[in-house]
Amino acid sequence: MVRSESPPITEALPPEKLLETDQTSLIRGGVACMHDIETVQQYVAYENRNDRRRWVLRMLAERAATLRESTNEEGGGE
Repeated sequence: MVRSESPPITEALPPEKLLETDQTSLIRGGVACMHDIETVQQYVAYENRNDRRRWVLRMLAERAATLRESTNEEGGGE
């Protein structure tokens, strides 16, 4: 999949900025903009060090699972 050249979400919305809000819609939007597992892991680590909100961690886990699935599909499903 070809992605446009845009700054990674970690530059525009670092974990401390995105996850400090309680606005679910903003967090959901930010999570949807995560396009690789490493980015998701950074946000999980931040949330684990701070608020440890289950709903945020669950959303991040679901995003990671989706990314893994799409990676497996692109790689031939091996």
